[in-house]
Amino acid sequence: MTTKLNSLTDVLKKTLFFFDGLSIEEITPYVQKKMMQDYSSDKVMERIRLCLKQHACFYADQNGKFRLKLQGYPENDHFYQMLIKRQQPIALRQVVSNPVARKKRMRKLAEEAALMPDGRFVQLDNGNWGLTEWNVEAEQYSLKHLVIKALKLHQGGLSSQQLFECVNEWRVTSKPAVMQVLSKFPYFERVSSDVWTYNPQAQSIYDDLVKRYLNILNKQKKQWQNERTKLLQKNEKFIYQLNELGSAQREAAAALAQRASVVEQYNHLATQLSEKDLLLNLRKKEILRYRHELERTENKANSILYQCRLWVRKAREEEQAKAQIKDVSEKNQSSLEGLFTKLQQYKERDRENKARLAELKERYSTRVAELQTEIVELKQKIERYQQNAQFEERKLQQDINLLSNDLKEALEGGEDLQKTLRLTQQELSRVQAEKMELESRLKRPLVNIASKFSRFFGL
Repeated sequence: MTTKLNSLTDVLKKTLFFFDGLSIEEITPYVQKKMMQDYSSDKVMERIRLCLKQHACFYADQNGKFRLKLQGYPENDHFYQMLIKRQQPIALRQVVSNPVARKKRMRKLAEEAALMPDGRFVQLDNGNWGLTEWNVEAEQYSLKHLVIKALKLHQGGLSSQQLFECVNEWRVTSKPAVMQVLSKFPYFERVSSDVWTYNPQAQSIYDDLVKRYLNILNKQKKQWQNERTKLLQKNEKFIYQLNELGSAQREAAAALAQRASVVEQYNHLATQLSEKDLLLNLRKKEILRYRHELERTENKANSILYQCRLWVRKAREEEQAKAQIKDVSEKNQSSLEGLFTKLQQYKERDRENKARLAELKERYSTRVAELQTEIVELKQKIERYQQNAQFEERKLQQDINLLSNDLKEALEGGEDLQKTLRLTQQELSRVQAEKMELESRLKRPLVNIASKFSRFFGL
């Protein structure tokens, strides 16, 4: 997708898809860089906050971080599958007017209002629709966020070279820049000699500390502003006094000019006194009066000059104090910027810690569900085994009954056999007695001769 996005909602979808969980303050610079360069940061934050509340695809977790829902709505699944197959943006009117789509009930898709709250889709400035997961422009994001995302994807940790290669795939950078980011923020922890991990808890602590420090600095800044207004008022007073000093200097210059004129008159009179001795007594009082006047004006001029010197010295001391205050304010501003960067780092760590906690909770819930299903299956197996055991027990009981009946019949047959055995034994003893009797008869000499004779003749 080489074209630009259509609205603020689509920019927020792209940003939250790439970074899972950001605050409004963290989203603002990316949105302002992308499409609201002429707006102030406060107005951009208001627009972002309003957009996040209006659309259901955005939600805030318990830590105040906003995330993107990628489940979507079932009625938009067919359009989602079509975009995955085509792998290029298409217009919604093409899908609705397609007869094949009508057969597959694609007409159930609503207008653009149904796709706007779905986190899977973004609209381009030419009216076509694409997927949020396509062509994420990672080069517009800061290097710190890219490092955090890489370490979140590999929670076991990465070496500096592996981290540089992973970040360099998203944005062209250098290994010293990556190492500078790792060493700058405290929530990047070194596990071994060259293995780095991300600690979201440390980031949350860092963010809290930076927030507190910023509050303190804001209070101090207000105090400094009040002091500055006071100093400006004092400066205005000093300017007024300097103006008065200027007027006093002008008066002193006028007095000096008058003194010069008086001196000139005195010299003129002194010359006239040498010529007019007769007028000495008449002009003596006038000369004394001029002398007293001259001394008075000279003393007045000296006092005015001394007061001017005092005011000039006070003005210089005030200028030195103003310069010192300016230096202190510049130092405080630089320290404030450093603390603000640390605050951002702690915020990043907090967000990562919360994301990991949510993932662990999800894994635990899935494992508990699996164990519950296994327990249900085992209970079902035990019930089946009990039923089979009862069936086998009934079957064995029947076999035992049959065998007991056979055993009774066998016992009765055994008694009959014993009777016949006794009869056969009696018959055998009788036959043996007859045999012995015959053998005793055959042992007689005449019987032996007769038997041999019969054997000889073959009888």
